[in-house]
Amino acid sequence: MGSPCCPAFAREAVASGGPERGEKGLGYQEAPELLQGVKPVPGVAGEEAEVPNGSAPAAPPEVRLSLRRWPVVLLFSCYSLCNAFQWIQYGSINNIFVRFYGVSTFAIDWLSMCYMLTYIPLLFPVAWLLDKRGLRLIALAGSALNCLGAWVKLGSMKPHLFPVTVLGQVICSVAQVFILGMPSRIASVWFGSHEVSTACSIAVFGNQLGIAVGFVVPPVLVPNLEDPEQLAYYISIMFFMTAGVATALFILVVIVFREKPPFPPSWAQALIQSKPPEEYSYIQSILRLLRNTNFILLIVTYGLNTGCFYALSTLLNRMVIQHYPGEEVNAGRIGLTIVVSGMAGALLSGIWLDKTKTYKQTTLVVYIMSLLGMVAYTFTLSLGHLWVVFVTAGVLGFFMTGYLPLGFEFAAELTYPESEGTSSGLLNVSAQVFGIIFTISQGKIMDRFGTQAGNLFLCSFLLLGTFITVFIKADLRRRQANLDSEQTVSKSPSTSVSTIKVIPCSVPSPPVGISVSWSLP
Repeated sequence: MGSPCCPAFAREAVASGGPERGEKGLGYQEAPELLQGVKPVPGVAGEEAEVPNGSAPAAPPEVRLSLRRWPVVLLFSCYSLCNAFQWIQYGSINNIFVRFYGVSTFAIDWLSMCYMLTYIPLLFPVAWLLDKRGLRLIALAGSALNCLGAWVKLGSMKPHLFPVTVLGQVICSVAQVFILGMPSRIASVWFGSHEVSTACSIAVFGNQLGIAVGFVVPPVLVPNLEDPEQLAYYISIMFFMTAGVATALFILVVIVFREKPPFPPSWAQALIQSKPPEEYSYIQSILRLLRNTNFILLIVTYGLNTGCFYALSTLLNRMVIQHYPGEEVNAGRIGLTIVVSGMAGALLSGIWLDKTKTYKQTTLVVYIMSLLGMVAYTFTLSLGHLWVVFVTAGVLGFFMTGYLPLGFEFAAELTYPESEGTSSGLLNVSAQVFGIIFTISQGKIMDRFGTQAGNLFLCSFLLLGTFITVFIKADLRRRQANLDSEQTVSKSPSTSVSTIKVIPCSVPSPPVGISVSWSLP
């Protein structure tokens, strides 16, 4: 918000009529000093609008979709893919990196868990930056750090340089903090109310595809060899490819990514953008979120489900190798099956939510099916038939990985009009905390009691999450805001409002009877 007479800002102004014609200074033709330098532009209906004589409601903000929204979400999805690949590239060939660097399996596990650890303390500073500086800065920081971390890893091609690869992975883990909270924010800022869940699914889609590629590509590029020099050569090929892709994506982000579209894409987003910045308090927003009982329950259930997925992904190589020695490539393919089927689940759930808006029911069904899939996977892993493991892993992935965008979108509904970056960030903190706890605990249980006991450990927490989900109420605030705004607009006469373009000039305050409002184009 600001004064339309300030030369630093060009605003769109809406003039609504005052008293009847004949009262001095209140009509369009009788207040030339007010409208000096103001040029009428086509109205919302596409015609030259006239300023009314009688009282009329203020014009609603113009809602319009931007074609750039698709390049933005797809580009985000791509650099999120690259970052997720770097998260799992060590865990998918855990045994090979253990031999190359001469460290323990637990040390290699920490290369994945550092992603979870760094997220927790950095969430709130990054979420604050997202609220204060917007999407473009966060996108630039995330893609730049992802690129830097990829290049640092190229300096770790000797067995004694394990600390260098740790440094590169930590830089990539910091980049992840600038990435994970973005999907629901990009969807809300750039997409209309009938495609926002699909857009969020596409944004999450990239992260899941990166994990899938991270499962299948490293075992193919880096064979299980004994010679350290040959291993270093193949590992360097993988690191060079990653660094090249990360660099290209960073350049594209600089060129393509924008802060927001010229016009709000939905009525809910228009209402948020109409609020002056000084009315927003980041601390108060967090406190309001923490007082939202339904959101707190969702934080716990999302953390339990996603934490199980993180533990399963990190330890999958160890599980498969224990029952099927020498099957590193098939272990990667099983991980690929989990994630690709989950991507299909995520996309379908997003389309389903856009059509039905049944957030609570869909979330509960997906949670129950994740539990059943985990139980099936647990008891088929040791049967000795890899094709059975592929089938049960695919079913598990379809629902467990498909749950991720559901959680983001359900949170955006429960917490509107709070920042999607903050609500998504709190969900991800819960996921990282449970991910660390589950990965360490399941790893220890597997070492002592076997893989089945470790997987049953995860099943117990999925069962707990299912029960908690039952108590979440479907308080869909964002959907209600869109419905209320659409009803208000449908009741407003289209001919009672004039939209006029305000150009930088010196304009005195409007007299009584004429109200002027403006918003950023």
